[in-house]
Amino acid sequence: MMTAARSADSGLAGPGELDRYPYTEAPAGERAALRSWGGAESDLGRASRRGTASRGRGLHGQLVQQLGQMIVSGDLGADRPLVPEEIGQRFEVSRTVVRESLRVLEAKGLVSARPNVGTRVRPVSDWNLLDADIIEWRAFGPQRDDQRRELEDLRWTIEPLAARLAAGHGREDIQQRLGDMIEIMGHAMGQGDAVTFSRADAEFHALLIQAAGNRMLEHLSGIVSAALHVSGGPVTGCDRPAEASLGHHARIAEALASGDSAGAEAAMRQLLVGHTDGERVVPAPREH
Repeated sequence: MMTAARSADSGLAGPGELDRYPYTEAPAGERAALRSWGGAESDLGRASRRGTASRGRGLHGQLVQQLGQMIVSGDLGADRPLVPEEIGQRFEVSRTVVRESLRVLEAKGLVSARPNVGTRVRPVSDWNLLDADIIEWRAFGPQRDDQRRELEDLRWTIEPLAARLAAGHGREDIQQRLGDMIEIMGHAMGQGDAVTFSRADAEFHALLIQAAGNRMLEHLSGIVSAALHVSGGPVTGCDRPAEASLGHHARIAEALASGDSAGAEAAMRQLLVGHTDGERVVPAPREH
């Protein structure tokens, strides 16, 4: 657990204060102790001063977030050793938190742990690039443009096919929920509520893929949700979802209801053109 007692001038968040994570304020002596990470100042210390926001996941989740971003951004490069004791000291977390966090990163392909070698950062070729967290970390890091282009390419492959398949299934329960999402999106648009619009939009696309009746496509729905999150939606003005986007969603739902496979696919392609060409509002990393 995070150490409960800290000096008043440590600058480090105590329990219940992890919505700020200001490692930047750690005393100079504490930073100096970690110089074995390399250079005049450790990569761990330098990168941690960027002050990423808490994701509401507790200590374990925040450490995964912090280390994951550092690896994906290149602050901790391939084959860099990760020493649990140094991580625990720097972030003031227990061995258990460090160990479990490294296991999560290992499952994502970001690090590897081997006897007599220890834990090291793996090259990008080994990463699980379809993992939702890695998608997000890449999209808000130096690889931002590449990640968003790759996500757009995937959406053009996945979603028109899903729309075409969904039109042949005619599931009334999903049709109703799609209509509900469009209604919520319309209300949110009228209120200028981009957050609610975005959430209903993500639910609409997840439902559409579910309606396709293809389990392999359904397995990829997380990619679409991640793509919607990191790209934002087309807008009019600075923060209001576009009416054109709502119209495209409605046409998709109408085509699905009438069993028009070609119409559903075409409407989805029109929607994706809007996402590609429209002005975007790019949200901050997700809060869970």
